[in-house]
Amino acid sequence: MATMTAPVAPATPAPPSPPPRREPAGPLPGSFSVRVTGAALTILAAALLGFAAQLTVLGALSHDRAQKVAYANFRSELALATAPITHVGVDGNALASGTAIAILDIPAINVNEIVFEGTAGNVLADGPGHRRDTVLPGQAGASVLMGRRAAYGGPFARIAELAGGDRITVITGQGEHVYEVIGVRRAGEPQPPAPAAGAGRLTLTTADGGAYLPSDVLRVDADLKSTVQQTPPLAISSPLLPKPEQVMAIDPIALVPLVLWGQLLVAASLGVAWIRQRLSPWHAWLIGLPVLGLLGLLVAGEAARLLPNLL
Repeated sequence: MATMTAPVAPATPAPPSPPPRREPAGPLPGSFSVRVTGAALTILAAALLGFAAQLTVLGALSHDRAQKVAYANFRSELALATAPITHVGVDGNALASGTAIAILDIPAINVNEIVFEGTAGNVLADGPGHRRDTVLPGQAGASVLMGRRAAYGGPFARIAELAGGDRITVITGQGEHVYEVIGVRRAGEPQPPAPAAGAGRLTLTTADGGAYLPSDVLRVDADLKSTVQQTPPLAISSPLLPKPEQVMAIDPIALVPLVLWGQLLVAASLGVAWIRQRLSPWHAWLIGLPVLGLLGLLVAGEAARLLPNLL
């Protein structure tokens, strides 16, 4: 008699094993010296990029904007007969540095610029400046205008191309004044004969040499051909002209904000290095790029004031 065998139930499959637990990500590998070196290189890169941009593209844009705003305001002052005609403002004090005083037009080299009072580096970043120990254009005596050779738009980059007989027109609160170029001179070359008593002379001054490597000073002299205007006394004499406003001078006051912005740049760079170490390079650059870029530009702007004002 055959024996009946009970069917065998299939074996129950074993439950799948849980995935291995991932440990939280720790700091990215790298020694302390590597992190410090990375932060230092970040600081250097931000400062150099900001410095280059400030002197070239961004500086030129800043100059153009300052000129546009000043031109609109000065034209309004001319129409209202409130444009400056002396070195003293309506409050009885010397004109503030950066006050618009004239429109300079040199057709031969396509220059049309607002001229500001003062010749410190921060003033010349906006456009040509009038040396405060000289008379205003159109008046009897010597009037000196200083402008940058290359940085911040380089408004005086081409004045060396001027030749005898070229015309320079300056518009001030006293009207339109016409000058005629008598020559270009460099360091060591003789000065032209002094103008006659009661006559006017305009001297344009900028850096000579390479665009960003000035070697000396270049000047263009022009004699006043239009009617000489009333000439009030100067508000400041040459011995009292502040050093930052003299030829090829720097502005040491910029050291204070330079140190402050520099400290913030260092702190921000260390913070970016810490974020990179704790999170990821992507997080570090997402947060750090705009911050470092802004601080780099601020540092560069103050550092540029420590360069010669005619650069």
